[in-house]
Amino acid sequence: MDSEDKDKEGKQLLKAVMRHWLSAGEALLQMITIHLPSPVTAQRYRCELLYERPPDDEAAMGIKNCDPKGPLMMYISKMVPTTDKGRFYAFGRVFSGVVFTGLKVRIMRPNYTQGKREDLYLKPIQRAIPMMGRYVEPIEDIPCGNIVGLVGVDQFLVKTGTITTFEHSHNMRVMKFSVSPVVCVAVEARNPADLPKLVEGLKRLAKSDPMNILYMKARPFPDGLAKDIDKGDLSARQELKICACYMAEWDVTETRKIWCFGPDGTGPNILTDVTKGVQYLNKIKYSVVAGFQWATKECVLCEENLRAVQFDVHDVTLHTGAIHRGGGQIIPTAHRCLYAYVLTAKPRLMEPIYLVEIECPEQIVGGIYGVLNRKRGHIFEESQVAGTPMFIVEDYLPVNESFGFTADLRSNTGGQAFPQCVFDHWQILPGDSFDNATSPSLVVAETDKRKGLKETVQALDNFLDKL
Repeated sequence: MDSEDKDKEGKQLLKAVMRHWLSAGEALLQMITIHLPSPVTAQRYRCELLYERPPDDEAAMGIKNCDPKGPLMMYISKMVPTTDKGRFYAFGRVFSGVVFTGLKVRIMRPNYTQGKREDLYLKPIQRAIPMMGRYVEPIEDIPCGNIVGLVGVDQFLVKTGTITTFEHSHNMRVMKFSVSPVVCVAVEARNPADLPKLVEGLKRLAKSDPMNILYMKARPFPDGLAKDIDKGDLSARQELKICACYMAEWDVTETRKIWCFGPDGTGPNILTDVTKGVQYLNKIKYSVVAGFQWATKECVLCEENLRAVQFDVHDVTLHTGAIHRGGGQIIPTAHRCLYAYVLTAKPRLMEPIYLVEIECPEQIVGGIYGVLNRKRGHIFEESQVAGTPMFIVEDYLPVNESFGFTADLRSNTGGQAFPQCVFDHWQILPGDSFDNATSPSLVVAETDKRKGLKETVQALDNFLDKL
């Protein structure tokens, strides 16, 4: 220890002693060097997990061989704030090729589809820098296998994306996070004049015509399908053979005519065409899809996302004149139609649920039960750690009840219980959302008031055309 550390007292001195005695940085670096494979070794067997398709194109082979002479393939995983106000380094790893300042690249957002222009930008890299903790140093070029930060890319990507020089490249696979964002926080500007700045800040942080009639039916998903969509096991961008494996029990005709997933093209709702012999249907397909995305993004209750619903288009009556079946007529009509079908099903609110694992001594398990009963928790498994007096208690806890849970738990167990929470699933909130005496109706009213919406759900009659 140096003289500066020796002069410290109390907790600061203890930290200095532990830092010199058990140096985490050196230990972790040594373990990484010994146990983790090099990029050349790892990418050889991980290529199919990193790259969407096909497995034998120039980009895939460059990734597989970690080839510095191959086309540039880089995945941006996050945005790191810079010292410049409002700017970010695009932080990611180079899997193939070499990245350097001035290189003109293709910047592809996560929803980019090969061959289309949406979510694609052709821009030069302003600067490439190696990311080494707090220090940033310019360097001439950075080959594959390294982690790098790019300057000038943040304005085209929100959080993640693929950067390449290969014209026919597909996206790198999007990372799946074990901890999902499940808490929504409302933010408002105290001064209305600052609202544009607030919107920009949040972006940074997140980085009807009566002659046209749609006939649809809404029905719930089979058990487990919504969860598979959330995990990415099933999506609109997968090959038909993969989708067929998940939908083997579905009607073959319906499976072949799935129009889209929603909201945002990847959500846990499906729009299916089950019509027969309808004229001009392909002319309005994209307008109906737009109405579907709108309705599932801002649905009946609180204008929140819809979940686990399949909409079937059964019949369509259209005006023969093309000018009368444009997007201006079809999109609002589809939106109203979908709203009405959801209302007839008496929708319910859903709440996110944490899977909580609590480690504690056997004698304080009773205190855990008391806390979980107050928090609407549900214990489903207890097990003892072999050879120790410690117990593992696993339970489900509503996310809304998780605020203050750790402090409450430790105060009732003498600080001997250690919880770990991870998002697990969605669960229907008990109670009728349309009964004013129930808890869900109060949640709906409070949310509508906060959003500036009508504090009553629209009546079904409002969606009927009275000719």
